[in-house]
Amino acid sequence: MIGSLRGMIGIETVVYADSDHAGDYVDRKSTSGICTFVGSLTSWFSKTKTALAISTTKAEYVSARKACQQALWMKQALIDYDVRLDDVPIMCDNKGAIDLSKNPVQYSRTKHIELRHHFLCDNVQKGYISIEKVPSVDNIADILTKPLKREPFNYLRLGLGMMEHIA
Repeated sequence: MIGSLRGMIGIETVVYADSDHAGDYVDRKSTSGICTFVGSLTSWFSKTKTALAISTTKAEYVSARKACQQALWMKQALIDYDVRLDDVPIMCDNKGAIDLSKNPVQYSRTKHIELRHHFLCDNVQKGYISIEKVPSVDNIADILTKPLKREPFNYLRLGLGMMEHIA
């Protein structure tokens, strides 16, 4: 296994994060989804939040923070195998969450976002991870947050590597 991990240098590492703000029709809680790829799908999770998110930006920002934790854990775990990853991109489809992660000072109305979530911003500023915009239709984590119609579902499933492309 160690030999194969050492051969991974240059393999794309990326984390996709998404949230479905107030998507649960009963309790209005958000669902977060995260997909981690180190070459191929390495880990994923989908979880309903325990607290209500007051805005779409907050829901997406919290999901991106969780993705940041996953990316940093992956970077640290791979060091044990002499694999060093530079900045790991987190793909997010919410401009507000991306802007907030890069400069929280410009947003005076974010006091409702707990300090623990600014862990994301801190790690972006330190250069440990980056956060990039991905179109919603290409956000692979979307498959984990909400019901989708057949075509978008199959498209994202293909991105997960769970379905062969049918010509």
